[in-house]
Amino acid sequence: MGTRGDLVRAINAGAAAGRSGDPVTACPFPSGDLRRSAWLRGYAKTMRLPDEQHDQEQTAE
Repeated sequence: MGTRGDLVRAINAGAAAGRSGDPVTACPFPSGDLRRSAWLRGYAKTMRLPDEQHDQEQTAE
């Protein structure tokens, strides 16, 4: 398990991975580790919902 600082770093690393387009399988933490959950939460923050992508495409046209 990680400390609070480790969890914050994992969230930030997950968000950075999501922004750079890395696959979700790039998570470096093993199953059952709280840092994995934090990393995935950070990764998910960067994902746009399908409706948001559709709205973005319509405004571009």
